[in-house]
Amino acid sequence: MSQLRAQISGVQGYVPEYVLTNQELETMVDTTDEWITTRTGIKERRILKGENQGTSVMGIKAIQGLLAKTNTTPEEIDLIICCTTTPDMVFPATANLIGDAIGAKNAFGFDLQAACSGFIYGLATGSQYIETGKYKKVIVVGADKMSSIVDYTDRTTCIIFGDGGGAVLLEPTTEEHGIMDSILRSDGSGAPHLHMKAGGSRKPATQETVANREHYAYQEGSAVFKFAVTNMADVAAEIMDKNNLTGDDISYLVPHQANKRIIDATARRMNVGEDKVMLNIHRYGNTTSGTIPLCLWDYESKLKKGDNLILAAFGGGFTWGSIWLKWAYDPK
Repeated sequence: MSQLRAQISGVQGYVPEYVLTNQELETMVDTTDEWITTRTGIKERRILKGENQGTSVMGIKAIQGLLAKTNTTPEEIDLIICCTTTPDMVFPATANLIGDAIGAKNAFGFDLQAACSGFIYGLATGSQYIETGKYKKVIVVGADKMSSIVDYTDRTTCIIFGDGGGAVLLEPTTEEHGIMDSILRSDGSGAPHLHMKAGGSRKPATQETVANREHYAYQEGSAVFKFAVTNMADVAAEIMDKNNLTGDDISYLVPHQANKRIIDATARRMNVGEDKVMLNIHRYGNTTSGTIPLCLWDYESKLKKGDNLILAAFGGGFTWGSIWLKWAYDPK
């Protein structure tokens, strides 16, 4: 009997209209376009503006586009996994807000929080529901409104992050493509280097925590960079070694878009050239859970059925992981 696998049968992204350029950031904090570009590769990022505009807005728009292009009705969806670090509320789950808005009346949903590795974790999780034969249509959406937790007086973080998201539809297949293997890792000892100081049950919001600006993302850049540049490259190389793949076998590396130097180090470790690296960090910055689906969306027209892709990510917590998948369809 053929093995049941989860294949990506469609992908769609969404980014807000407002563009925050390096030049505008120069008027907000002590930085320059040259400094940002050489150290991160970022030129601009998108920002979600307006009242009552949460992460769910971007997830809704991405999924509505996904349903339209895959000729799928909301009622057909079995499960929605929303990978996000910036949920609309502590509860209910942003996945459930999205499901209600799109009319997915037969789906259950939940949020998955693994920081910048969220989409990798979500894709691996969603694939299990398909592989068991339990469900036929699973949506994995990765989206974050990082502007809601970024301190725009802190030049170490505000230059990096943007808002955006993307979604994929997972469906079963017995062919030799789809999600072939995954490796997921985490190490909680990294928490002091990348976290939000207040707002959780350990340190609930007070006037003091707000005054001390403790509800923003805090990052020790050098420590995070050193850990990320090693572990993201290691896990990408590990999944290739495990499956006897070489750089020549790989059509594209699909890396989390955190920093151009980390992406370059991962590509070198995998022995793949720049022409095989999906890159849009210059346009969107780091959208956390949104980066990998946005890459797949941007490059969808270049992908062919059977292409070997290596997805790799690293995030706060620390979390990291990789996925090997064979692309399931030709450009439409």
